[in-house]
Amino acid sequence: MNRFTKEENSWVFYDWASSAYSIIITTAVFPLYYKAAAHNAGVSSADSTAYLGYTISIFTFILAMIGPILGAIADYQGLKMRFFAFFFVLGAAFTALLAFIPSGQWLLLLIVYTMSAIGFSGANVFYDAFLVDVTTEKRMNRVSARGFSFGYIGSTIPFIISIAIILLAQSKIIPVSAASASKIAFLITAIWWGLFTIPMFQNVRQRYYIQSEANPVGKSFKRLLKTLKEIKKYRTLFLFLLAYFFYIDGVGTVITMSTAYGTDLGISAADLLIILFITQVVAAPFAILYGRLAEKFTEKKMLFAGIFVYIIVCIYAYFLKTTLDFWILAMLVASSQGGIQSISRSYFAKLVPKKNANEFFGFYNIFGKFASILGPLLVSLTAQLTENTNAGVFSLVILFITGMIILACVPDQKEETVVTE
Repeated sequence: MNRFTKEENSWVFYDWASSAYSIIITTAVFPLYYKAAAHNAGVSSADSTAYLGYTISIFTFILAMIGPILGAIADYQGLKMRFFAFFFVLGAAFTALLAFIPSGQWLLLLIVYTMSAIGFSGANVFYDAFLVDVTTEKRMNRVSARGFSFGYIGSTIPFIISIAIILLAQSKIIPVSAASASKIAFLITAIWWGLFTIPMFQNVRQRYYIQSEANPVGKSFKRLLKTLKEIKKYRTLFLFLLAYFFYIDGVGTVITMSTAYGTDLGISAADLLIILFITQVVAAPFAILYGRLAEKFTEKKMLFAGIFVYIIVCIYAYFLKTTLDFWILAMLVASSQGGIQSISRSYFAKLVPKKNANEFFGFYNIFGKFASILGPLLVSLTAQLTENTNAGVFSLVILFITGMIILACVPDQKEETVVTE
């Protein structure tokens, strides 16, 4: 039980590979680089944060639209890995391209960032769906948690290298500008992501699939429509997705906008980078802990625990003033961020029919991505209307409480899963 197979470890290592994007591009270096570029172009702090939020909403809307469609097609034999490879290449290529955009072109930076994010998030849809192929239902919580844990650990290595280069450049110890140092970090991310994705291509295979047939695209749309009509008949699956829609909204928004939020509060770039690094280190063991506790106390109870922590985060954020406050907030997030995501992924994987995993993870994606549209919009609009970034973060408490209430309605016992023809 404690030993992991080659397939499981190869799947886990993609988290090790792609999490460099999560911390360097999504959370840390790129937002700081973008905020500096926007500031130099005369864009106010509140507006630049809002534009970043709107950008996140745009690319998540695109993914929400295409996720279930591509997922239904990818359920056919041999197509899951091809779709995964396409989005991986798209994401890594545009991540590298960020290094070649002039630092003053803040709008072009957002456009290239959007393409890289579509690739990153699109690849994750099919990566998550591979969970049913690489392990058994009994091991899903542990393998999923191991993935998030390895992601946190692995991301710290390129992050440390990037931080070192940026701080040395800021101190003028090395003959590189701060902007160039950030561009080097983008290249490091793309290389790290590509290098450690190799085991995924070598050892992971699609074991559950639909046999190839004529007109696969047309029949995929028919399966998708049938699933849409039937999904409400299955109370456990539908209610979980509805709860997930709300609580994962807040989780994703905190991840994607935390650096811009810290910048608006006047926290220095150096302090932010250090805080984010420690957050990754602390989050790794907590992700594993959530997986172990879910086996003992059930996934649902651990999801309640994670949501409760995030409610505290939102309330505390309203009163946040100092760098110490931000440290406390970051450690609270670290205690539950990986756990709530890994348990959600494994819990959903247990509910879906394996041969239609891509299609159903497409719905998992659409609920998550539509939620990620609402969260940044809520924060951005609240921050602009109140001229208070703290109030914007506090507004997320509504989403966490709603998610908790709906999750309470999810039956404790697994019901019959949806089986499409």
